[in-house]
Amino acid sequence: MKLKFILKLVLLVLVCGCSTTPSKWQDVNEEGKFLVYRRQSLIGEESYKITSNKDGIIVKSLQGENERGRITGVDSELHLNLDLTPTFYENKRITSKDTINKLKVEVKSDSIYTWELDHEVLTTEKENFFPLHSNIPAAMEMMLYHYYFDNDIKGSIKTLPRGEVSITFKKKDTAVIKGAKIPLDRYVVEGVNWGGRTIWLDEDKNLIAIVKANTQIRELIREGYEEAKPLFIAGNVEEEISALQKYTSDLKGEQANVKALVGGDIIDGLSENTLKDMTMIIENGHIKTIGKRTEVEIPENAVIIDVKGKTLMPGLWDMHAHSNQVQWAPAYLAGGVTTIRDNGNELEFATAFRDEIAKNGALGPDILLAGMTDGAGIKGNGVIRARNVEEAKEVVDMYYKNGYKQIKIYSSVEPEVVKVLADEAHKRGITTTGHVPNPVGNAIPAIELGMDMLSHRSRILTTLFPGKDVSELKGNYILNNDITPEQIQKAIDFLLEHKTVLDPTVALDVVRSLPKGVDPKTVEPDIDRIAYELFEGKRFRSGYSPKIAEAKKEDYIKGLDILGQFYKAGVPIVAGTDNIVPVFGLYLEIQTYHDLGKLSPLDAIRTATSIPAKAMGMFDKTGSLEVGKEADIAILEKNPLEDIKNLRTVEAVITNGNYYESEPLWHAADFKAKND
Repeated sequence: MKLKFILKLVLLVLVCGCSTTPSKWQDVNEEGKFLVYRRQSLIGEESYKITSNKDGIIVKSLQGENERGRITGVDSELHLNLDLTPTFYENKRITSKDTINKLKVEVKSDSIYTWELDHEVLTTEKENFFPLHSNIPAAMEMMLYHYYFDNDIKGSIKTLPRGEVSITFKKKDTAVIKGAKIPLDRYVVEGVNWGGRTIWLDEDKNLIAIVKANTQIRELIREGYEEAKPLFIAGNVEEEISALQKYTSDLKGEQANVKALVGGDIIDGLSENTLKDMTMIIENGHIKTIGKRTEVEIPENAVIIDVKGKTLMPGLWDMHAHSNQVQWAPAYLAGGVTTIRDNGNELEFATAFRDEIAKNGALGPDILLAGMTDGAGIKGNGVIRARNVEEAKEVVDMYYKNGYKQIKIYSSVEPEVVKVLADEAHKRGITTTGHVPNPVGNAIPAIELGMDMLSHRSRILTTLFPGKDVSELKGNYILNNDITPEQIQKAIDFLLEHKTVLDPTVALDVVRSLPKGVDPKTVEPDIDRIAYELFEGKRFRSGYSPKIAEAKKEDYIKGLDILGQFYKAGVPIVAGTDNIVPVFGLYLEIQTYHDLGKLSPLDAIRTATSIPAKAMGMFDKTGSLEVGKEADIAILEKNPLEDIKNLRTVEAVITNGNYYESEPLWHAADFKAKND
């Protein structure tokens, strides 16, 4: 019955009035609803009920979502005393496919017991706390704020199973609802998700709206306030940019126009040779001189940076980023990533983030934008849709005017619309990327319709099976089919003829294919360094049975061997993470091309340096260390040409003429530094 109810929640938007929380908590009987948006597209809702008597308060929440056809449901219950101190919390999934955290917290006479995702049991001494995880339902989060303000708490609130929450007032906003002006208080809350989330409370401290990120932007808006969604989106952008400005003022410091990197070894990205004991002069953000240390004259006005024993290499590119919040800026730079292609984001935030770095000198990598575009239907991704020819033209024009470098075509776009998107993009000198759309069926017709770049191994390798639809090529189709050298060569010839760039995101396969109970750390050694809230929902993946996991592994290993053959024949392949393992996933991606794609260390590195620069038409400016190019440089403790794993030893970075050491950047992003 619950699942039927969830499906109704997903497919119907019911009308009910907004409720107001009473000032006294005894004998409460309140019901309400929050609408759930992903990238501004309505995907579900959360219904809640609060009841109380003289013994305490019970809050029940039921969430239902249809996110690109993935039906999920979460049932949650919170018990509190009348002073709002919690005594019990349980959050449990009631559908099989769900990424929302499972948590149970129970107060007993001796201690507080915490069960997190069935993986551990913690006991703590009894103390003030609030149960919390990064995907806490809106109703329970609302009670957190009531607890904070009703008890006149100053400072932060301790949370379980870890951490603390701070709540900072930012400003008063006015929502206009059906012509009426409603005052709302805007706050930034830190400690729930990675970084901050922006929330709005009414005069009675009822929660009205949340805009949050982590690996995707979501908006939760109390039913009746949908009209104010643009206000909430703009307010969150304002707070995000304010946070980026704070990072910049704290970490950028005074930067000299002329810098001399003295005594380092250089990987220029062009040759297998490492240039030893070199000096590089950087002036106004560009490489002016590269030469032997003993032969280069250092300008008198240069700041000298001693890099003796270090290795300098081109800054890395992540060609499949989803940088949904500004915390990515210090995190990416800390890892030596100086350019990203954002492969789908909300326009308002993405353009503001890009421009604050590019135009206002904020700390962060250069950001290139690919505009998410999908077709009709509940399985569509985001709010920007191209359902017909006219909409396709409007979408391309809108993205072009906002400075986007690409149109990202997603999975529900019809073939005739794909062609219009590609044609209109090409008229404006921009390119297309994305998924092979389901209605198109195969990578070959997708490319013939005008797609310049393709994402994800499973869709890319449909080129081996001309005429077969993606719906026929399910599961481990590479493993389960005999693939001849002739098939591979035909696919290579086709891809070379059309100059198609491939973005396989293979780190996704490596992490997702693990057996049940196996720690992802076995394949990604730096997982424990990631900000906990960012990776919380994926840290304890359910995994597969040993038999299924082994088949999936064999499938991607076979696929990587074929992709390696593609690369060696000249097909451009670029490294991208899709954020499965943030920042470190790029190292894993590059290492996988080396280990399983059988690429040399230099060729593996090129998938994240020169090849993406060429693919985006920027190799004359960046992508290698050459005189005259932008000084996009990662400074490493060890040489990755000697061991590809040495990519993980980045100690500093230079981008846009600015020098940053990695450790303060990691700490700013709430990651652990290499030596922590």
